[in-house]
Amino acid sequence: MRDVSGSLESLVTSIVPQTQSNSRLKEDLVAHCKDILSSNIGTTHENDIGQLAAQIKKLLLQSQSPSNASLKFTNLLSRLLDQPVLSRKPESLLFLHSLASSPHQPTPSPFLASLQVPPRPPTTPSLSPTDLPSSIQPKGNSKAQILRDYRVRTGRPHLPEHLLLRDTLYLLQGISGKYVHLSLSDKDDQPTLVFVDDSKYIIPPSTKSLIHRLSEVGHLYTRIAAFVRTQDRPTVGMIEQSLCHHLQAMLTEYYRLIAVLESQMGNPPTSTPGSQTDPIAEETGLTLKRLDVWITEWRLRMRMMSVCVEGAYDAQGGALVNLIHSYTDNGDPFVRKFTDQLLEEVSTPFFSTLHKWLFSGELYDPHSEFFVSVDPSLTHLQVLHPSSLAGGVDAFGEDSISGDRSEGGGGLRVWEAKYHFRKEMLPMFVGENFGRKIFSTGKSLNFIRYSCHDSDWVATREKMSNTGGILKYSDIAGLERSIDSAYSTASARLFEVFTEKFRLLDHLSALRHYLLLGYGDFAEQLMEALGPSLCRSANTLYRHNLTATLETAIRTSSAQNDPPDVLRRLDARMLEYAHGELGWDVFTLEYKVDAPLDTLLDPGSLEKYKRVFAHLWAMKRVEGALSSGWMRVAGAGRVGGRLEELEYDWHQIRITLAEMIHFIRQMQAYTQLEVIACSWKALMEFFAKREGDLDAMIDAHQSYLDRMVKKVLLISSKAGKEETLLIQVREVFSTILQFREIIDNFYNYTLSESARVDQVRDAARGVYTAPGSTHIQSISQIRKLLREYSNAFSERMQTIVQALQSHPDLDCRFLGIRLSFSEFYRAKKDREVLTAQR
Repeated sequence: MRDVSGSLESLVTSIVPQTQSNSRLKEDLVAHCKDILSSNIGTTHENDIGQLAAQIKKLLLQSQSPSNASLKFTNLLSRLLDQPVLSRKPESLLFLHSLASSPHQPTPSPFLASLQVPPRPPTTPSLSPTDLPSSIQPKGNSKAQILRDYRVRTGRPHLPEHLLLRDTLYLLQGISGKYVHLSLSDKDDQPTLVFVDDSKYIIPPSTKSLIHRLSEVGHLYTRIAAFVRTQDRPTVGMIEQSLCHHLQAMLTEYYRLIAVLESQMGNPPTSTPGSQTDPIAEETGLTLKRLDVWITEWRLRMRMMSVCVEGAYDAQGGALVNLIHSYTDNGDPFVRKFTDQLLEEVSTPFFSTLHKWLFSGELYDPHSEFFVSVDPSLTHLQVLHPSSLAGGVDAFGEDSISGDRSEGGGGLRVWEAKYHFRKEMLPMFVGENFGRKIFSTGKSLNFIRYSCHDSDWVATREKMSNTGGILKYSDIAGLERSIDSAYSTASARLFEVFTEKFRLLDHLSALRHYLLLGYGDFAEQLMEALGPSLCRSANTLYRHNLTATLETAIRTSSAQNDPPDVLRRLDARMLEYAHGELGWDVFTLEYKVDAPLDTLLDPGSLEKYKRVFAHLWAMKRVEGALSSGWMRVAGAGRVGGRLEELEYDWHQIRITLAEMIHFIRQMQAYTQLEVIACSWKALMEFFAKREGDLDAMIDAHQSYLDRMVKKVLLISSKAGKEETLLIQVREVFSTILQFREIIDNFYNYTLSESARVDQVRDAARGVYTAPGSTHIQSISQIRKLLREYSNAFSERMQTIVQALQSHPDLDCRFLGIRLSFSEFYRAKKDREVLTAQR
């Protein structure tokens, strides 16, 4: 600045000779020139060379030869633009244009008119700056400078800005300065800004407000830095560690900004606080307002990071990712961009855990941050299947299957209880639908690997990894494609393992053939072989006899063609019995399964199979009793044809027996064709599609089983009346069996009466005949019981048909129509009512 001052003094001395003798005038003129040089006159906007060139060409069009002048100007302009020496070419062009556009003075002078010396007044020997005209008085002092000068004269000037600027930079780092302190009160953890009182200088309120605004960034920085320091311990979750790492990187960038701002301050002025500041330094240096502009973007960043820090104290893992993701819906582009960048870094541990779970079935989550959790008690539980071990199925004996698997948990317990889905930890950008797919895919791979001991799971994992790619937050569409692909691959492999390796369909078919009496010849052989034994008391039966009879029925029927692994699982056993119960009441068939088949055929499902078997077995018993009873009636027709007094009774027996046979055959057709066969078809269609995971497979089997239980047992949805129809049907079965016993008694009476008649006839002819056996019951008692059981059957049938017609299930209503397709029981009831009225 010294060279500029010397040049200005020489220039002023040469232009205004009076300054050689008047030093005060010389100083005022030099100060005026410095104000002009340090001002921003003419630089309020950025100059456009194209616009200036257009204006100059427009001016040249007014010359005498516009075409030559325009062409010459174009050539000169191109040469000017090619010169690398000049750095301010637009300003130079603007200066030349201003000179050309300025009006010509009548008295040409090479100097500015504002610097010309006014004429000396004759009355005064010298001039003071106050006596100069307005054109000569200094114009460079701003209002702020004038106000500062006034405060200096009044005695309490403002504190210099460079001192406050230094303290403000300290505040941005959470450090107290010399004139501004940060103090913490005992009642509140929030810091308070305290300005130091000084008897010599004052800090204006506007400056205090600006420092308060800037100190917000320092306060937020302190909170974020404290969070990063406190979270630096091994027990912190991986997502929180990733958040701290990203925050530390942001704080490092913030440190770099503070260092740059400190370098912009330069050397502080050597003048006292009350002296005038250098206007050039004010224009080019760092000020509080410029610092506020520099720090504006970081204020928004600090606010966002502070919000994340506050949420990190109460949330972890996926919940913390959800908290950050919630700000992506903000309308501010800066907030969305910052949140996306933060999520890209913070979600890296989440996607790493997701990749292992989705493509390997391994859950590595030491801090419980993933939306899948594991039950510690089942972590090391592995269920084994004989086919997975050396020696195959033959390596295990009968004891391996006969053991109670349900007590140890089994495959269903591992599948349902080992892993849990935590919805509160699921990130929102994944969605619950895809979250369920991820959960199912990982469970399927883990189940295939550890429960099914599939040796080909490595190939399955490689196939899934090749189609998956890299999982990251910025590629949500790719993440969804990877999830769908992994889900389809894992589900397909799970179906293959169950259907091909463990022969699931063979076991389901065996349950249908044996426990649901699908093999008719097997059921007939078993019924014929076990009938005499089951008529005895339950305490006289032995399990080994039942097992031997079961093997005989298998060998004498088409069941002998089933695989040995299926037949060895079938067993006969007795349920717990009470005193007085018969073998029919406690006999049941049992089908044994082991892991992992017990995931689908769990003990609860097998109990439902046994329940349906008990009902079908009772129906089969009634059918056998009616068949033998009809044969007895047909044989009695030849014997009792000679007894005309019993012909009406046999006719009534045939009518009632026909009603009973119609009832039992319609029930069997309904259960076997409309319920079991249709349900089996729907189940096979599901397995043919091979869509869904093990949960879908379990649900399909449970739907198949629940449909059979509900329809075969005629379960109603009315509360408190679920098994009303089932109880009535069982009473009808009991009535039929009792009626069948009375038929035998009536048949015996018919034989004895026929023998008595033959004996009388032989005696009339003089032929001696041995007396027949005496019957216990009289004909009147037998006829009474026949009428009672017939009427009881008819009444119960009317009740059953009426209840079926109002049943909520459509198939049950159709069964009611089939049982009384010609309104037989309704007409019969009407006749009974009319008879009673007469």
